Amino acid sequence: MTLGFSLSENVVDLAYVAAAIAFVIGIKALSSPRTARRGNMVAAVGMVIAIAFTLTLDEVDHYWFVAVGLAVGAAIGVTGARFVRMTAMPQMVALLNGLGGGAAALVATAEFDNVAGTDPDWNVLLAASLSVLIGSLTFSGSIIAFAKLQELLTGRPIVFPAQKPLNAALAAAAIGLGAWAWIDESMTALVLLIVVSLLLGALFVLPIGGADMPVVIALLNAFSGLSGVATGFVIQNNALIIGGALVGASGTLLSVLMGKAMNRSLANVLFGAFGQVQAGAGQARADDGRTVRSTTAADVAVQLAYARKVIVVPGYGLAVSQAQHDVRQLAQLLEEKGVDVVYAIHPVAGRMPGHMNVLLAEANVPYDQLKEMDRVNPEFPQADVALVIGANDVVNPAARSDAGSPIYGMPILDVDKAASIVVMKRSMATGFAGIDNELFLDEKTTMLFGNAKDSLLDLIGAVKEV
Repeated sequence: MTLGFSLSENVVDLAYVAAAIAFVIGIKALSSPRTARRGNMVAAVGMVIAIAFTLTLDEVDHYWFVAVGLAVGAAIGVTGARFVRMTAMPQMVALLNGLGGGAAALVATAEFDNVAGTDPDWNVLLAASLSVLIGSLTFSGSIIAFAKLQELLTGRPIVFPAQKPLNAALAAAAIGLGAWAWIDESMTALVLLIVVSLLLGALFVLPIGGADMPVVIALLNAFSGLSGVATGFVIQNNALIIGGALVGASGTLLSVLMGKAMNRSLANVLFGAFGQVQAGAGQARADDGRTVRSTTAADVAVQLAYARKVIVVPGYGLAVSQAQHDVRQLAQLLEEKGVDVVYAIHPVAGRMPGHMNVLLAEANVPYDQLKEMDRVNPEFPQADVALVIGANDVVNPAARSDAGSPIYGMPILDVDKAASIVVMKRSMATGFAGIDNELFLDEKTTMLFGNAKDSLLDLIGAVKEV
């Protein structure tokens, strides 16, 4: 079945240029919460243009299969986007990365099978081998990332003896199999490459802790883009090459920026097994006379109601308890009493880049109240109360003062410089870095123990009575 008409390649390429411009504008707009929604729509329009004009090419047929694929994919995508909770957005992003890489690998495999033995250009086979390697690795790595985020697997690094040598051997085997498939046009080698790459992707992500998931998600996003670029060369589609290159470049840059935000190299993130339970170094000590002080919602409500400035520090605990609307309601009550309320956003708070921004935007928190770390840190000394909700490692002063701590040197939010600190937390459990938090022993700190949502509801009731 065909459409009955086709457009010239020049017209299609011109449409691809328009789609590429839409992609660039969309990515630029995604850099700010204020313009992110518009940017997403612009990029989506660009993708619709790219798909629509691709379907007019002469080599495209079997439109019934295409229509079924589009319908099934759209149904799954719309259902997922509408019904997935914002707290589960990191898991969804991980799955989307994996599906992108897996789709690229499948297309490259099918095209490799079609052209093998027909004396194809060497670059087509090379691109197919690269797409299969990167795409399969991205798929299995993303599935492991999803399992960690969904708590199907522990968020701690999973390590075992000789893990790094095994990964190195698998990487070498993958490269060797890719070369064999490319040179001999061997489908057997390509199938083995898929198996080895899937295993390598899983073992690659297993030793990475939950604290590093924002970096891992960004990196897997870059990998999915690179596999798309390779597949674009396989099927000679300019839109796929352009789109994949943009995803690969932006994902790589974001990975580097996320690593910089933690003052750690990308190699340390990938191979450092950050988050293993630490013994000795970097532990907060209570044997120096300091003790943890607990408080009540009523006492905290008085502090908040009579404060001039309150800085809210959201963390993953806020997301887990789905309390973003409650913290917004609390802030509105305080603002009605004349309190200045802002939100301090750490670059790696949560489990994906921009997680806290997305979460609070869903609760209609004004964009100008969301302040990144560099902007908000100078404001902590003027804050009467810093309200920490579910954050741990990103507010630990040991990052500045304890050279033996695994997070030493990581930029943190200067919560300890506020006049008073209230930490809302379920227990004294450590964060993903596996170390105790010196902030909890600070003489200015009080702990409001309990589920963040329940504690916020208690605070809302107590503030109303002040």
